[in-house]
Amino acid sequence: MALLSRKRDIRREALSLSQGYPALLAEAERVAAVVASGVHGRRRAGQGETFWQYRNYQTTDAANQIDWRRSARGDQIFVRDNEWEAANTVYLWPDTRAGMEWGSDKSLPTKADRGRVLTLAIANLLMKAGERCALVGAQDRARSGRVGYERLAETMMRGTPDVDALNADIAAHARFVITSDFLDPVEDWRVRLSRLSGRPVTGVMVQIIDPAEESFPFKGRLDMRLPGGARKFLLGRAETAREEYQARLAAHNERIANTAARLGWTLIRHRTDEPATTALNALYQTLAGER
Repeated sequence: MALLSRKRDIRREALSLSQGYPALLAEAERVAAVVASGVHGRRRAGQGETFWQYRNYQTTDAANQIDWRRSARGDQIFVRDNEWEAANTVYLWPDTRAGMEWGSDKSLPTKADRGRVLTLAIANLLMKAGERCALVGAQDRARSGRVGYERLAETMMRGTPDVDALNADIAAHARFVITSDFLDPVEDWRVRLSRLSGRPVTGVMVQIIDPAEESFPFKGRLDMRLPGGARKFLLGRAETAREEYQARLAAHNERIANTAARLGWTLIRHRTDEPATTALNALYQTLAGER
């Protein structure tokens, strides 16, 4: 019963956060896309899933664009065009691994719960605006609208796929939202993000940190253990390690930020003692194209 109540609270908080935002998140992009396609949204070929037309092969076309089945019916070579779509696909991955299921104080949410709330809130906004969203590694296709949101929320509440889900086959030119503390080795994140950027995919990284992870307020004898594991170590006087710890954390975060910038990702930092609305505002504005 306690777990069910917690899930309901997360969904209620997410819906409450998303209230008051206009359902026009990507309106600027969509209007520009319609203008680009011609007056009154003239149909044209491009990125999309819906078949539009066959046309004769041209020397500028790639070989993988040829429809060999259609071409086999005659002497001409045909290319299959799909209809260009203005709506974007946004993939979502909230990190819920053991290290995220922690909070330094009972008055604060765990990092994972804050990530779940932000993921559901931005999904609600995006899908109301007609964007298609999917929980990467858990849903076979992206959806939009109220029904799509309900399915995504139910899927997420049943559990989030592990980090290996980031290796999934992602549609080219999609966008991605990752919520995590990004405390894994920088090289691990560089490999993961490089693989996504090569699709090409661009996205937003929301780094969620507990305030104690920055301030390291601990004193005296401190028993520490790795999240989700039995390995542990003892600090005799925790306060003597504070300065070195903070320096190492700052260096790690700087490398994460540099990696994100090089690969074209936007990094948003958020602490769990701050209102969730601050992170949602930043995420909203970033996805809307306002820097």
